[in-house]
Amino acid sequence: MPPGEQKPQREELEKAARDRAERLSRLRETAERLDQNPKLLAYARRMRQRLPGDERFGDPLSTAGQAPVEFVARGISSLSPERESVVQELGLAGLQVWQSISEAAGRGQGEEDLALLFTDLVGFSSWALEAGDAATIELLRDVGIVLEGAVLAHNGRIVKRLGDGVMATFLKAQEAVDAALEAQQALEEIEVNGYRPQMRAGIHCGRPRKLGGDYIGVDVNVAARVAAAAKGGQVTISEPALECIDLDGLEAGRRRRLRADGAPSELHIVTIARR
Repeated sequence: MPPGEQKPQREELEKAARDRAERLSRLRETAERLDQNPKLLAYARRMRQRLPGDERFGDPLSTAGQAPVEFVARGISSLSPERESVVQELGLAGLQVWQSISEAAGRGQGEEDLALLFTDLVGFSSWALEAGDAATIELLRDVGIVLEGAVLAHNGRIVKRLGDGVMATFLKAQEAVDAALEAQQALEEIEVNGYRPQMRAGIHCGRPRKLGGDYIGVDVNVAARVAAAAKGGQVTISEPALECIDLDGLEAGRRRRLRADGAPSELHIVTIARR
């Protein structure tokens, strides 16, 4: 091509490229205006209020778990944290429904009774200060294998690990009791540097609300208080849990009132052991 013809052609290509860039810029600006349009945002939020599930699904509390829906929601929520977004609301609306459907097919999630188990080790913190990190890690691993194995063997699910203990849920109080007693018995075989762990466990039945990967609500607080009322080597359960288990082969202690902040004043607890 003669040199004189190359310059006009190059100029035409550059002009076409500028035109495309300008069109894309205008489209982007239009999309951003629509994405932040107050009326569209209000409509998207009203729609979420009418959909099943948590209309505020997408905040840090509701997406703290490790399920795929929570992982995806964290990604969507982080796309435009500095501004409101219609696209973000619509994306979270779909995940809100997805979460609601998965919860309806799962473990109650506030609609059905669950047995809640809390455990921890009595005197562990004081021993760990003297024992050092290596011995502490060894003990926690041994205890974790025993405790989590018992929970899973009795159809339970570990909700979260609490340092030297766990929070777990069960569909039946009987399974929670069996898991706790089995773990207590197995822990008798564990010894690290002369220390034998003393686990205390508490079980309560209720209808906690699932939020993200965790459970919240009064019943969760009560279950934690029931566990705190136990001594080392004891499994303590609330009266509602006691009414749901078969005492054949078990021995129930004296009923006593649970005196703890955050627990109903009329709630009674008992200590359960194998005969």
